[in-house]
Amino acid sequence: MLANLHNADIPRPVLDVLRRLRELGFAVFLVGGCVRDMVRGVPPKDFDVTTSAHPHEVQAAFKKVIPTGIQHGTVTVLSSGTHVEVTTFRSEGDYHDGRRPSSVKFESDITEDLSRRDFTINAMAYDPLSKELVDPFGGQADLQAHIIRCVRDPHERFSEDGLRPMRAVRFAAVLGFTLELATRAAIPPTLPVFRKVALERVREEFVKLLLSPRAESGLVLLSETGLLDVFLPELARAEPEAARLARAAAHAAPAEVELRMAALLADLISGPQARELGIRLKFPNKAADTVGLLVEHAALENRLADSDPALRRLLARVGLGQLEPLLAVAHARIQVRAPERLPDFSRLQERLRALAAAKPPLSAKELALTGKDIMATLAVGPSPIVGEATRYLLESVLDEPSLNQPEKLKELLRAWQAGKGS
Repeated sequence: MLANLHNADIPRPVLDVLRRLRELGFAVFLVGGCVRDMVRGVPPKDFDVTTSAHPHEVQAAFKKVIPTGIQHGTVTVLSSGTHVEVTTFRSEGDYHDGRRPSSVKFESDITEDLSRRDFTINAMAYDPLSKELVDPFGGQADLQAHIIRCVRDPHERFSEDGLRPMRAVRFAAVLGFTLELATRAAIPPTLPVFRKVALERVREEFVKLLLSPRAESGLVLLSETGLLDVFLPELARAEPEAARLARAAAHAAPAEVELRMAALLADLISGPQARELGIRLKFPNKAADTVGLLVEHAALENRLADSDPALRRLLARVGLGQLEPLLAVAHARIQVRAPERLPDFSRLQERLRALAAAKPPLSAKELALTGKDIMATLAVGPSPIVGEATRYLLESVLDEPSLNQPEKLKELLRAWQAGKGS
């Protein structure tokens, strides 16, 4: 693992920041997630720098510095066009809101800084200039053992920051690690602190877990620790077999958040309830709308014998743009619930795709007559009868798309009007 670290590709702008601070006599290290990833042999997404230099000293050392979080000791250095986040070694005061420290104290010792971090695998610092790894809490050993362990007392760590239990489970799912026993045992008694966390932050962690290759086991761990009941009781309180199938369906769906959410919820709640759940968890409105729509129509196994007109009406409700997502959700569900029906589902899938490829008129705006045309044909002005006539024409072309021609629609309208006796 040290070989991975020493051979890691560190961007030159980051190394330039390290060298400059070292030249000025400050201690300086890479820290946190980037070190964890480099030890694992995984290219980091970003590089965080920590130093004994105070923020004003970092600002004085470089030409372009943005005071992004200067009250907490963090500034962003622009190095050759690259943003490099630099944070002063620090310790933290008491946490009063279950999320942030009440105060920050700058420190001169890297070990003091690492001791405030959440998990041992995130509490390592590395100096690529001297090839020194600082690992006072056994993060490298825990990486090798595939263990998520809190730094020092897990109950204290989780009581400080209520999001940490969720992060612990997310790391376990994403990395394929297990929770160390004391770390896992500290989650249930600290759930009151977790309840204080903003749902936006919970959702961010949940989405990372849900999109991981081990989503199913991550969902189980969320349930077993009591975290799931706090923000997703619809799944946490489902019957055991229903919950198992829901987790399996989510795992089987493509790794897109709307698809996995829809597959997870489709057999537990209705479409409108799924949309409300998405809004509750602070998903963007568009994503919540999509999840609700997919949940509402996910049970395509009930449509295996539908006629073409009925399937066109389904396409009209779902929209051509959501056909493939709907098919993906339905496939994931059927794959885990009734795999023997997959051949029949494949035939339905091809029918739906063929109907969609024919580009049938699915909405009023796709009719060959405009509202003005309809009024002229019926010799009426703006009135409710125009909407009624439009709906009649749309139903007619959903039954038979070849009718969507101006003269045929006018003929239909005249017969419809005569039938109404007006």
